Amino acid sequence: MRLAVLVPGGSGQVGRDLVNSAGSETEVLAPSSAELDVTAAGQVISAVGELAERAASAGAVPVVINAAAYTAVDAAESDEARAFAVNVDGPRVLAAACTSRRVPLIHLSTDYVFPGDADRPYEVDDALGPKNAYGRTKAAGEDAVLGSGASAWVVRTSWVYGKSGANFVETIRRLESERDELSVVDDQVGAPTWSADLASGLWELAETIAAGRAPSGKILHCTGGGKTSWYGFAQAIFEEIGADPARIKPCTTAEFPRPAARPAYSLLSNASWRDAGLTPLRDWRAALNSYLHA
Repeated sequence: MRLAVLVPGGSGQVGRDLVNSAGSETEVLAPSSAELDVTAAGQVISAVGELAERAASAGAVPVVINAAAYTAVDAAESDEARAFAVNVDGPRVLAAACTSRRVPLIHLSTDYVFPGDADRPYEVDDALGPKNAYGRTKAAGEDAVLGSGASAWVVRTSWVYGKSGANFVETIRRLESERDELSVVDDQVGAPTWSADLASGLWELAETIAAGRAPSGKILHCTGGGKTSWYGFAQAIFEEIGADPARIKPCTTAEFPRPAARPAYSLLSNASWRDAGLTPLRDWRAALNSYLHA
């Protein structure tokens, strides 16, 4: 089945991996945020219209995968208006354009929509309760998409890292060469997700939707398998690059204050993904090994 896919935020970690892993029968339009501002209604309407027309002429199924987001968690505390524009107004405009053109929409969201006080992995229908501005805007963005009338699915993921842009893995690699010892938070638990693995999952979802086998559930969780803390994640990175993990010391969130509060427990249950007949992502540690040694 041929697909024609628009990926707003195409220059980000997930966007670039979507481009790199697209099938030979898939045409991908992946504008950067500078090339397609999702908060600009005219640009969005034009981009979705072009997608629909190209798909029709090529005999392909059009799909939009929205990877555009304001993800600077700490900066959002003092710039919530901008975060709201990108994470809420943008998806709302995109969903409206998709509705008018009858184009399915896959919208990416985050574990940060939850409060982080659970004692088991969050399910898709658990109550939200974001602890920071970023989480609030992403939760509102979900509502904007799901309440739009569009044929849309929200995919929540967590702790994403990839080859493009700044991320935890690259920060730890850099700090390993700069410092004799590191302190990393050990009381925040989640699931690291390699953007390349996430992109593969999103392609499977897009193909399922295009084939008329779309999941009945409108919210899905898709993360790397297993769980760890940031401290455990950092130790694994050291081990993979041949550094001594004993150089990393655990600390508490209170010892490492940040402008934005972080959820202590943000593990997402991938049951919704499996129940939709989609392939679960591999364990986070195996993915990290592939990322670092590819």
